[in-house]
Order: sequence, then structure tokens, then C-alpha cells
Amino acid sequence: MRVQGIEDEIKGILLDMDGLLVNSENLYWEANIQAAKEADLGTPDDIYLKLVGSTTTDMDDFYLKYFKNKEQRDQFIKRTDDLVWQWTEEGKLKLRPGVQKALDLFQKAGLPMAVVTSNTEDVVEHNLWATGSRNYFQFHLNYDDVKKNNVKPKPAPDIYLLAAKKLQVPQNNILAFEDSSPGLLAAVNANLKCVMVPDLIPASKKDYQNAVFVCQDFYQFLKKVC
Repeated sequence: MRVQGIEDEIKGILLDMDGLLVNSENLYWEANIQAAKEADLGTPDDIYLKLVGSTTTDMDDFYLKYFKNKEQRDQFIKRTDDLVWQWTEEGKLKLRPGVQKALDLFQKAGLPMAVVTSNTEDVVEHNLWATGSRNYFQFHLNYDDVKKNNVKPKPAPDIYLLAAKKLQVPQNNILAFEDSSPGLLAAVNANLKCVMVPDLIPASKKDYQNAVFVCQDFYQFLKKVC
């Protein structure tokens, strides 16, 4: 596949999941607000925006600031996850604009595709089957794979390096897609070309420097496919 503005032919695709393929970031945000109110935490409604694509250290700092103990933190996380799982079952999880058309085009072009995400195995499978997209992908790597391989999560490049190797496509012929700054950085540090399709957080000046393109949605990217 040829893409305007990219010299190398694209022969493989790697995609993030949350906020990129599906609208789950919005669901997690809503779930965070509801769980926080139920637990009377007093956190601002927009606190989740500061955690989108955040590192493990950022998350730890957040928990230390707002939770009295580990039990309260774990209850909040479980309630948030349970709400998103429930809403996914109810059909509220959707593919983001243009994703279906992009997946169909990539599949028709014979490009191997895989998901590279920081979420867990059970959530990835649940989300992909719920949106009817699971069979487009040869495999997915997730947080469970990070732990299993004893590597660093995003924004470190480790999981993208693993994915590129498993995809069996030269790195210069792989195109990655991310919605967040840490994810973009992970792909770029793995020497991959990456298109950014922001979700809740707009692209920064640094993102524009790191990404091959910043697109408002997949429809805008598809206009660049030759």
C-alpha cells in the first residue's frame, strides 16, 4: 500500500486500541466520574483527561493523591472497569469514525494487522469481539505480554519492538497508529512510522514533530492512500 507523503511501501499495520480503534476512553472517563461520585472521592470531573495515555508513575501519583489506602483504590478501579465492561455489553462501545473503512481497506490490500495496547488480555478480546473487529487482526499484544516478557510498557518502545518482530514485516514498511503522546512516542522510539489520530487530548507541537501525520479521524488518513 502506498500513502502520500511516505516514501516506503506500507506492508504491515499496528494499531493501538483505546481511543484509537474504539471510543473506550470516553467510556472510562464517564465511568471514572460515576465511580468517584459513588465513593465520594471529591475528584474533579476532568481528572481522567490528565491520565489518558499516562505512565505507570503518573497513575501511582494519582492514586497516592486521591485514595486513602490500597483497598479504596482497588475498589475504585474495579468499579470503573465493571462499568465499562457493562456498557460494552450494552453496545455503547463503538469503532471510532473511519476505522471500519480503514480495516476493510487494509485487509483488502493483504496487510497483516495487529493491536498493540496497554490494556489487559480479557478487555482486549472483549472489546474486539464486541465491535466485530477481532478477525481483522493476526494477533494482539497487551499489558499481559509486557509482564510476561518482562519489558517496559508504553511510552517505552519495547511492546512495539515485540509486535514488529511478530508481524514479520521490516520496520521501515510498518505503519503504526496511536491516539496519545506516550503511545506515539513508543512507536517512534521503536523506529516505526506513526500516524496520530487524537481522541480526548489534542496533539501537541511535539506530537506534530513525531508523527508522520496528525489526522482528525481515519477518514482524513484514507484520503492519503494512493
